[in-house]
Amino acid sequence: MAPASVDLLVLIPFPPHELARLEAVYTVTYAPTPDLRAAAIAADGPKFRAVLTHGTAGMTAAEMDAMPKLEMISCYGVGYDRIDIQAAIAHHIIVTHGPGTNTISVADHTMALMLATIRRIAQSDADVRKGQWHEARHSTPELTGMRLGLIGFGSIAREVARRCEAGFSMTVGYHSRRRAADTAYAYHDSVVGLAEASDVLVVAAPANAQTRHMVNTTVLNALGPQGYLINIARGSLVDTDALIAALNEHRIAGAGLDVVDGEPVVPPALLAAPNLVITPHSAGRSPNAEDNMTTLAMRNLGAHFAGKAVETPVPECAKAAA
Repeated sequence: MAPASVDLLVLIPFPPHELARLEAVYTVTYAPTPDLRAAAIAADGPKFRAVLTHGTAGMTAAEMDAMPKLEMISCYGVGYDRIDIQAAIAHHIIVTHGPGTNTISVADHTMALMLATIRRIAQSDADVRKGQWHEARHSTPELTGMRLGLIGFGSIAREVARRCEAGFSMTVGYHSRRRAADTAYAYHDSVVGLAEASDVLVVAAPANAQTRHMVNTTVLNALGPQGYLINIARGSLVDTDALIAALNEHRIAGAGLDVVDGEPVVPPALLAAPNLVITPHSAGRSPNAEDNMTTLAMRNLGAHFAGKAVETPVPECAKAAA
């Protein structure tokens, strides 16, 4: 167990019981908003030896410069796209993340978005609450038997595929950087080809320079007017302007989003688009997932400050240390 003299800066919202777990071991400064974050780093930057953040909150090179004693950045969850990894390596800061910690939660949420979008759950609920019982009754497609396309084929995508195949008799195809040797699912060597072969296209790939706006006008047109887009990865993978146009022009049937490029700011034109279901980047938030993420973060922090190797360094840091 790490000594309480280790100052830990927490930059993300935490449930009180999870924050208490950290406070039992570390001297915690809790700064989950931009203003609190800037103030904490400005006032006490030199004392922090560890930071707990996530892929959306990130960590900049300038912030690392302001924390000369910083040894470790623990990323809460899988994605770490807004952490300046190269700056961390240059500062000899180890960065860890949480692969697998919220896989089940995100896969479940993906199914909820699919069903809510295709069956128009949110719109029907809103119409009934306005007294429009008969007007709210629409004939909507069945998810069962549809063709699933997965952009990315990591642990979350695999869990979604398992649910869709077993529970809804869906056929499965995928696109990733390389063909997986351990599956018989149909591999597509382009996102456009995958979209053409899909009724439901799920974005489940990591965010980086190569994947930015990989779902664009061409891909949405390939998905077509009977197709649905679901994004539970990162907002940057989808061209928001192209999606707004495709929804309003009925070039796709609908979209279910848990993430938006530039979140938490959501373009009003997106919110006004027809047949959109949106949630506030909450797919990975369940009590079980939060417990998993906190537990792994504490194991990584504890290992580092005990002079041991961390369990889950991000690949770039693992490679740099090799």
